[in-house]
Amino acid sequence: MTAVSISSQVLLIRPGATLYDEQNRVQGVLDIPLSEQGKTEVARLAERLATRDDQTALSALYCGPGESVVRTAEIIGKALGLRPRRIDEFRNLDQGLWQGLQIEEIRRRNTRLFRQWIDDPRTICPPQGETVEDAMERLRAAFKPLFRRHADEAFGLIVGEPIARMIACYLKRVPRLHLDEFLPCCGYERIEVRADLLGGNGSS
Repeated sequence: MTAVSISSQVLLIRPGATLYDEQNRVQGVLDIPLSEQGKTEVARLAERLATRDDQTALSALYCGPGESVVRTAEIIGKALGLRPRRIDEFRNLDQGLWQGLQIEEIRRRNTRLFRQWIDDPRTICPPQGETVEDAMERLRAAFKPLFRRHADEAFGLIVGEPIARMIACYLKRVPRLHLDEFLPCCGYERIEVRADLLGGNGSS
Protein backbone atom coordinates (compact mmCIF):
# COMPACT_ATOMS: atom_id res chain seq x y z
CA MET A 1 0.00 0.00 0.00
CA THR A 2 1.55 3.27 -1.10
CA ALA A 3 0.60 6.49 0.63
CA VAL A 4 -0.76 9.06 -1.78
CA SER A 5 -0.91 12.74 -0.94
CA ILE A 6 -4.34 13.98 -1.90
CA SER A 7 -5.40 17.56 -1.46
CA SER A 8 -7.76 20.10 -2.92
CA GLN A 9 -7.49 23.86 -3.19
CA VAL A 10 -10.33 26.25 -2.54
CA LEU A 11 -10.27 29.79 -3.87
CA LEU A 12 -12.56 31.41 -1.31
CA ILE A 13 -14.05 34.60 -2.77
CA ARG A 14 -16.15 37.24 -1.03
CA PRO A 15 -18.77 39.11 -3.08
CA GLY A 16 -18.78 42.79 -3.91
CA ALA A 17 -20.29 45.35 -1.56
CA THR A 18 -23.98 46.00 -1.03
CA LEU A 19 -25.54 49.12 0.46
CA TYR A 20 -25.77 47.20 3.73
CA ASP A 21 -22.00 46.70 3.70
CA GLU A 22 -21.47 50.39 3.05
CA GLN A 23 -23.82 51.27 5.92
CA ASN A 24 -22.28 48.70 8.30
CA ARG A 25 -25.55 46.79 8.57
CA VAL A 26 -25.91 43.08 9.28
CA GLN A 27 -27.01 41.40 6.06
CA GLY A 28 -27.20 37.73 6.98
CA VAL A 29 -29.62 35.94 4.66
CA LEU A 30 -31.35 39.12 3.47
CA ASP A 31 -31.24 39.30 -0.34
CA ILE A 32 -29.46 42.60 -1.06
CA PRO A 33 -28.08 43.42 -4.54
CA LEU A 34 -24.61 44.70 -5.32
CA SER A 35 -24.19 48.45 -4.94
CA GLU A 36 -22.54 50.52 -7.65
CA GLN A 37 -19.33 50.29 -5.65
CA GLY A 38 -19.79 46.53 -5.41
CA LYS A 39 -20.22 46.17 -9.18
CA THR A 40 -16.97 48.06 -9.73
CA GLU A 41 -15.17 45.90 -7.17
CA VAL A 42 -16.34 42.68 -8.79
CA ALA A 43 -15.35 43.82 -12.28
CA ARG A 44 -11.84 44.61 -11.03
CA LEU A 45 -11.57 41.32 -9.16
CA ALA A 46 -12.73 39.33 -12.21
CA GLU A 47 -10.07 41.02 -14.32
CA ARG A 48 -7.38 40.25 -11.73
CA LEU A 49 -8.37 36.59 -11.48
CA ALA A 50 -8.55 36.18 -15.25
CA THR A 51 -5.03 37.57 -15.80
CA ARG A 52 -3.18 35.79 -12.98
CA ASP A 53 -0.75 33.21 -14.35
CA ASP A 54 0.82 32.08 -11.07
CA GLN A 55 -2.17 30.16 -9.76
CA THR A 56 -3.58 26.72 -10.47
CA ALA A 57 -6.52 26.95 -12.87
CA LEU A 58 -9.93 26.38 -11.33
CA SER A 59 -11.82 23.28 -12.41
CA ALA A 60 -15.20 24.59 -11.21
CA LEU A 61 -16.90 27.55 -9.58
CA TYR A 62 -19.56 27.33 -6.88
CA CYS A 63 -21.52 29.92 -4.95
CA GLY A 64 -24.10 30.29 -2.25
CA PRO A 65 -27.54 31.87 -2.79
CA GLY A 66 -28.29 35.58 -2.53
CA GLU A 67 -28.32 38.25 -5.22
CA SER A 68 -24.94 39.83 -4.44
CA VAL A 69 -23.24 36.43 -4.23
CA VAL A 70 -24.84 35.02 -7.38
CA ARG A 71 -24.15 38.18 -9.39
CA THR A 72 -20.52 38.18 -8.26
CA ALA A 73 -20.28 34.52 -9.31
CA GLU A 74 -21.75 35.27 -12.74
CA ILE A 75 -19.26 38.07 -13.43
CA ILE A 76 -16.25 36.10 -12.22
CA GLY A 77 -17.43 32.95 -13.97
CA LYS A 78 -17.71 34.79 -17.27
CA ALA A 79 -14.15 36.11 -16.90
CA LEU A 80 -12.81 32.63 -16.09
CA GLY A 81 -14.89 30.70 -18.61
CA LEU A 82 -16.73 28.82 -15.86
CA ARG A 83 -20.45 28.45 -15.23
CA PRO A 84 -21.08 28.91 -11.49
CA ARG A 85 -23.21 26.31 -9.72
CA ARG A 86 -25.31 27.45 -6.78
CA ILE A 87 -25.37 25.35 -3.62
CA ASP A 88 -28.00 26.47 -1.13
CA GLU A 89 -26.18 24.93 1.84
CA PHE A 90 -23.56 27.67 1.40
CA ARG A 91 -26.12 30.36 2.28
CA ASN A 92 -25.01 32.97 4.75
CA LEU A 93 -25.45 32.67 8.51
CA ASP A 94 -29.01 33.59 9.52
CA GLN A 95 -28.56 36.35 12.09
CA GLY A 96 -32.23 36.67 12.89
CA LEU A 97 -33.47 39.96 14.34
CA TRP A 98 -30.02 41.53 14.02
CA GLN A 99 -30.37 41.55 10.24
CA GLY A 100 -30.90 45.03 8.85
CA LEU A 101 -29.54 46.71 11.97
CA GLN A 102 -26.36 48.72 12.00
CA ILE A 103 -23.46 47.24 13.95
CA GLU A 104 -23.30 50.26 16.24
CA GLU A 105 -27.02 49.95 17.00
CA ILE A 106 -26.62 46.32 18.08
CA ARG A 107 -23.60 47.22 20.19
CA ARG A 108 -25.52 50.01 21.96
CA ARG A 109 -28.50 47.78 22.70
CA ASN A 110 -26.45 45.03 24.35
CA THR A 111 -22.75 45.69 24.64
CA ARG A 112 -21.88 42.49 26.52
CA LEU A 113 -23.84 40.16 24.26
CA PHE A 114 -22.43 41.70 21.10
CA ARG A 115 -18.85 41.61 22.37
CA GLN A 116 -19.28 37.94 23.23
CA TRP A 117 -20.65 37.34 19.72
CA ILE A 118 -17.56 38.96 18.19
CA ASP A 119 -15.09 37.15 20.50
CA ASP A 120 -16.67 33.68 20.60
CA PRO A 121 -19.72 33.45 18.32
CA ARG A 122 -20.23 29.75 19.02
CA THR A 123 -21.59 30.73 22.44
CA ILE A 124 -24.23 33.16 21.15
CA CYS A 125 -27.25 32.83 18.90
CA PRO A 126 -28.74 36.10 17.60
CA PRO A 127 -32.46 36.38 18.47
CA GLN A 128 -34.44 34.11 16.11
CA GLY A 129 -31.20 33.37 14.26
CA GLU A 130 -29.06 30.35 13.51
CA THR A 131 -26.35 28.95 15.73
CA VAL A 132 -22.79 28.69 14.42
CA GLU A 133 -22.82 24.94 15.08
CA ASP A 134 -25.96 24.44 12.98
CA ALA A 135 -24.38 26.40 10.14
CA MET A 136 -21.12 24.46 10.42
CA GLU A 137 -23.05 21.19 10.16
CA ARG A 138 -24.54 22.14 6.79
CA LEU A 139 -21.16 23.46 5.57
CA ARG A 140 -19.42 20.18 6.38
CA ALA A 141 -22.13 18.24 4.57
CA ALA A 142 -21.90 20.52 1.51
CA PHE A 143 -18.13 20.12 1.23
CA LYS A 144 -18.09 16.31 1.25
CA PRO A 145 -19.21 15.77 -2.37
CA LEU A 146 -17.09 18.69 -3.58
CA PHE A 147 -13.89 17.23 -2.18
CA ARG A 148 -14.70 13.83 -3.66
CA ARG A 149 -15.38 15.46 -7.02
CA HIS A 150 -12.31 17.70 -6.99
CA ALA A 151 -9.55 15.61 -5.42
CA ASP A 152 -6.20 17.15 -6.41
CA GLU A 153 -8.01 20.02 -8.13
CA ALA A 154 -8.72 23.65 -7.34
CA PHE A 155 -12.22 25.07 -7.31
CA GLY A 156 -13.69 28.45 -6.52
CA LEU A 157 -16.36 29.20 -3.92
CA ILE A 158 -18.13 32.56 -3.57
CA VAL A 159 -19.92 33.20 -0.29
CA GLY A 160 -20.78 36.20 1.86
CA GLU A 161 -19.67 37.19 5.32
CA PRO A 162 -19.64 35.88 7.99
CA ILE A 163 -20.08 32.43 6.41
CA ALA A 164 -16.82 32.97 4.48
CA ARG A 165 -14.86 33.27 7.71
CA MET A 166 -16.55 30.18 9.09
CA ILE A 167 -15.54 28.25 5.96
CA ALA A 168 -11.96 29.52 6.19
CA CYS A 169 -11.84 28.48 9.83
CA TYR A 170 -13.13 25.01 8.96
CA LEU A 171 -10.80 24.43 6.01
CA LYS A 172 -7.73 25.68 7.88
CA ARG A 173 -8.72 23.73 11.00
CA VAL A 174 -8.56 26.85 13.14
CA PRO A 175 -9.96 25.81 16.53
CA ARG A 176 -11.65 29.10 17.40
CA LEU A 177 -13.77 31.38 15.25
CA HIS A 178 -13.52 35.16 15.61
CA LEU A 179 -15.82 37.68 13.95
CA ASP A 180 -13.80 40.87 14.14
CA GLU A 181 -16.37 43.22 12.66
CA PHE A 182 -16.49 43.11 8.84
CA LEU A 183 -13.68 42.12 6.48
CA PRO A 184 -13.29 44.12 3.24
CA CYS A 185 -15.68 43.06 0.50
CA CYS A 186 -14.60 41.34 -2.72
CA GLY A 187 -11.42 39.75 -1.45
CA TYR A 188 -10.18 36.22 -1.94
CA GLU A 189 -7.81 33.70 -0.45
CA ARG A 190 -6.48 30.39 -1.70
CA ILE A 191 -6.66 27.57 0.86
CA GLU A 192 -5.02 24.19 0.41
CA VAL A 193 -7.00 21.47 2.13
CA ARG A 194 -6.03 17.84 2.58
CA ALA A 195 -8.69 15.27 1.80
CA ASP A 196 -8.27 13.69 5.22
CA LEU A 197 -10.16 16.72 6.56
CA LEU A 198 -13.20 14.68 5.60
CA GLY A 199 -11.95 11.47 7.17
CA GLY A 200 -10.11 9.94 4.22
CA ASN A 201 -7.01 7.87 4.99
CA GLY A 202 -5.01 9.13 1.98
CA SER A 203 -3.80 5.68 0.95
CA SER A 204 -4.29 3.33 -1.97
